[in-house]
Amino acid sequence: MDQENFTIDNACDEFRLPTYAEIPNVGLFLEQVSKYVNEILSPLGEPGLTGSMISNYVKKGILNNPVKKQYGRDQVAYLIYIALAKNVLSLDDVASMIRLQQDACDTETAYEYFRAEFPTVLKAVFKESELPESGHDSLIKRLSRNVSITIAHKIYLDLTFAGMK
Repeated sequence: MDQENFTIDNACDEFRLPTYAEIPNVGLFLEQVSKYVNEILSPLGEPGLTGSMISNYVKKGILNNPVKKQYGRDQVAYLIYIALAKNVLSLDDVASMIRLQQDACDTETAYEYFRAEFPTVLKAVFKESELPESGHDSLIKRLSRNVSITIAHKIYLDLTFAGMK
C-alpha cells in the first residue's frame, strides 16, 4: 500500500500491533520477516523494511544474528520497533534505545509496553486530544514514550502532506 490510500481519520483506527504471543516464533526467513513487518505497518503508510535493511541491522549489531537464517519472535518484535523508530532516530540512537531496554527488562516486557503505549499516543496525536498521564518513573519508559510521540507526529505529518498532493 502507498500513503496516497490513507487518510488521517483511518490510519490510527486501522492500526494494531500484534501481541508478543501473536508474533510468529516458528523462525521466519528474511523475506518472510520483511513481509510480516510491512503488513503490520501498512495501515500507517510507513516505509517498510527490506531484506537488505534487516541484514544491515544484523551487521551493525542492532539485531541478533538469525539462527540457521531464521528470525525468532524477539528479533521480529525488535524489527517492528526499529521499522517505526528508524524514521525519527538515527540507527545509533535506535541501538542505544534497544541496549537501554535490554538492561532494564526482557524483550517481551518491553515490546508489550510499546504495544500498549504507541496506539494510545498515536490516537492522541491524530485526534488532537490530551495524552493521558503516564506516571512513568524510569528513564527508559520516558524515552520510549517520547520516541512514540515523535513517531506519531511524523506519521501524522507524512499522511497530511500526502493528502495534500
